[in-house]
Amino acid sequence: MNAKKVSESYTVMTQMVLPNDTNGLYNLRGGKSLHWMDLATAIVAQKHSGRVAVTASVDNVSFKHPIKVGDVVTIQAKITRAFRSSMEVKAEVWAENIPNRRKVKSNEAYFTFVALNDLGEPEIVPAVIAETEQEKEDHDRALRRRDLRLILAGKKQPGDSEELKKLFA
Repeated sequence: MNAKKVSESYTVMTQMVLPNDTNGLYNLRGGKSLHWMDLATAIVAQKHSGRVAVTASVDNVSFKHPIKVGDVVTIQAKITRAFRSSMEVKAEVWAENIPNRRKVKSNEAYFTFVALNDLGEPEIVPAVIAETEQEKEDHDRALRRRDLRLILAGKKQPGDSEELKKLFA
């Protein structure tokens, strides 16, 4: 299976925050933001794998800046690493108030997807070719994040993670 460049598995999604997307304070609801992030990252996972890809996990999401009604939300999603049948995709969420010329990064998260074949079974995915320094850094750190996810899910013992041992050596 041929490897693919990060630039081949990238998307940008833009939405305007409308009143029905907000809570009582007219801030974007966290669930709506996560929904949009899941859509954007799913597109990336499917572009990379050429298969249906389902969400397996989402890392910690902290909302740093409220997003107001009328703001334009831009979600930049890109693949960071592929494993056997799973892929890690990073999503960054930006909020822009166009009249005020204010743009802030609201949050980011890492999503894990599993590619499935026509029978609904995990399918091997292409490797990721990281080219820029930032892509290489994201690619290297993805292994540590994966180990941590597996440990937290009870699928791996902390002492079995060579990547995490490197952090404390």
